[in-house]
Amino acid sequence: MLSDFITSQSRIKLLTVFLTSPYEMFHVRELVRRTGDEINAVRRELAFLEKKGILTKEPRANRVYYSLNKSYPFYFDLLKLGAKTVGLGADIIKNRVKLGKIKYAMLSGAFVRRLKDNPEQVDFLLVGTVVLPEVALLVRNEEARLGTEINYTVMTDDEFDFRKKRNDPFVKSILSGSRVMLLGDEENLLA
Repeated sequence: MLSDFITSQSRIKLLTVFLTSPYEMFHVRELVRRTGDEINAVRRELAFLEKKGILTKEPRANRVYYSLNKSYPFYFDLLKLGAKTVGLGADIIKNRVKLGKIKYAMLSGAFVRRLKDNPEQVDFLLVGTVVLPEVALLVRNEEARLGTEINYTVMTDDEFDFRKKRNDPFVKSILSGSRVMLLGDEENLLA
């Protein structure tokens, strides 16, 4: 949770909005509506985040819009953090007991960045003994929130190990891309 290391509740709410939609620009009034905070608190946090280089502001006509700064040195780290604390990643981590015995759970880097280069790419991989209806429910909720389809794959430990040892092209393509590990050890996943 972002609240584990950020003490300002207004800052947490603002970062949640930006990490949920990393490529969108937001006007101050829109951010006030989304966070439910007072306008002065939102402006103060926006000024702080802009000063630190996390956000950029862009004047358009008589409005000022804010977005995540893609040249911020920790931009991709923020996206990874967002993937684990907002949306599907947070739901998987929070509901891991209900989902079965999960050995590995990962989101693809392209999914985290909201890039859809290949409609057949796997956005989300689960390995273990998984309760499929629970996973499907979480994925459907995220698809409704994002307004796009999420391609995901579920495998048992044995199937994953077998396919990995055989250099299966499908598994190889998943493992060769960038990823955000939600559960499990990435080194063991790749070994």
